Amino acid sequence: MTEVPLEATVPYAVCVYCSASTADSGALALAARVGTEIARRGWQLVSGGGHVSMMGAVATAARAGGANTIGVIPKHLVHKEVADVDADELVVTDTMRQRKQVMEDRADAFLTLPGGIGTLEEFFETWTGGYLGQHTKPVVVLDPNGFYDGLFRWIDELYERKFVSRFAMERITVATDLSAAFAALKPEPGQISMA
Repeated sequence: MTEVPLEATVPYAVCVYCSASTADSGALALAARVGTEIARRGWQLVSGGGHVSMMGAVATAARAGGANTIGVIPKHLVHKEVADVDADELVVTDTMRQRKQVMEDRADAFLTLPGGIGTLEEFFETWTGGYLGQHTKPVVVLDPNGFYDGLFRWIDELYERKFVSRFAMERITVATDLSAAFAALKPEPGQISMA
């Protein structure tokens, strides 16, 4: 009997950060397209474990396409974000910090969609971790409609004023379309993602 290496049996996992509160139809449709694409590629989803708004839309679409979904939610949000009990695996943590750590540990790449301060916190923490060498996983922002234009103008200004290094800027990829975002999420061996 031939042993199959563990990495060959575990699908590539993408952690998606996004809103758990918006009802914007365009944002919800974007989340659903992301979930569908994760499934189409045979990847798995790591999410915040809520079944509401964009978070719910990405998980529902991923499952509908046959993807495995892992939800991670702190116990104090189980009812507020309506825990995704349909997830293939639902991890309930004691704190938000534990939630983020489990999500980071279970992911091979990170994709940020439109969201509020919680999404921004997750994005910045993941980006900072990559910059500091805590991980080498791709960090991608999908922004097809200019949602984050103001944020990245400010980050560009920080770079120009030498508060952010070129290396830090090179640790993120900002994509305006789905295909570019997904190409950056799992780059070919030797390919470097640029901001």
